Amino acid sequence: MASPADRIAALLDQPWFGFLARLAVALPFLLSGLAKLADFAGAMAEVRALAGLEPAWLFAALVILTQLGGAALLLFGGRRAWLGAALLAGFTAVATLLAHAFWTKPAAERFLHQNIFFEHVSIIGGLLAAAILAQRASARAAA
Repeated sequence: MASPADRIAALLDQPWFGFLARLAVALPFLLSGLAKLADFAGAMAEVRALAGLEPAWLFAALVILTQLGGAALLLFGGRRAWLGAALLAGFTAVATLLAHAFWTKPAAERFLHQNIFFEHVSIIGGLLAAAILAQRASARAAA
């Protein structure tokens, strides 16, 4: 009879389990990218409001492309899953620094933006872990 540790290890080795984990990490980016695509005017307004970037149409299009393309690479890229994770991690880092720089916010907003900032740091860590695991899986499959 297999030990609990062996059963957990067997579960973690299942390809579908890895896909499910990558989907969980990619889902916020997929949903956000699709919502922005469906409401491009809203996406431009968000770019202006959160980051003050112009031309808003260009930055909104780049955000959508990064979110959808990065998520697709992460989910289905095989050896390129690390690239999708890296794109999303880089995007999240830049967006977080632009939109949630809590140290620049008024005192009434600081706590909210500080929480969002560190939640996004956690997402970056999850994306980097996904990139590491995808690279290891690709190396194992190639061997």
